[in-house]
Amino acid sequence: MAKKKPKPPNMSDDNALFRAAMADAKPLVQREQTHRKAMPPPAAQPAKNKFGPHTKPQPTLTTRSAKPLEAGTAADLDRRTMDKLRKGRVRPDARIDLHGMTASRAQTAMNGFLENAHSAGKRCVLVITGKGSLKEGGGVIRRELPAWLNASENRMRILGFAQAQPRDGGGGAFYVLLKRRR
Repeated sequence: MAKKKPKPPNMSDDNALFRAAMADAKPLVQREQTHRKAMPPPAAQPAKNKFGPHTKPQPTLTTRSAKPLEAGTAADLDRRTMDKLRKGRVRPDARIDLHGMTASRAQTAMNGFLENAHSAGKRCVLVITGKGSLKEGGGVIRRELPAWLNASENRMRILGFAQAQPRDGGGGAFYVLLKRRR
C-alpha cells in the first residue's frame, strides 16, 4: 500500500486556530516612558552609513581650513592615507590615556602630548579617551576631543584623526595623524 502525502496546512485554518487561541488575550498597558524623553536632533548629524548597520560610522577629520570639517572630508589628506588611518594600518608611534582626568586636565595633557610627539617627529599617535557612561550620553573627554583637536594650537600639527579600530580601543580611542615637521 502506498502512503498518501500529507496535505499542506490550510492557511485559513491556521489563522482561525490562532484567532481562537488569542481570543481571550488582552493588550498590555503601555507604560509612561518618562525616562526616555524625546531629544532634539544634534546640530550635525553624521552621514548615513551606506555599508550597513554593522560597520563603524565615518570618523571626523581635520585640515588647515578655518572651520571644523564634516565627517568624510579632508582637503590636505589623500584618500588612501585617510583610509589607512581609519583602518588602523598606520600604527601609532605613541599613546596617551586620558581616563580618569578632568576635562581641563585632559585637554592640557593632550595638548602637551601632541606638541611633544610632533616635535619628536612622530607621525601617528593614539589618544585614549574612554567611552564614558552611556547614561550620560558618552564621556565628556570623548565628546570634546574633536573640538580640542580643531583648536588653533593643535590644528597646525594635525593632518587628520579617526576613531580607532577595536584592537586599539574602538569607540574609546582616536588615531591622530600628525603633520611632518618642516
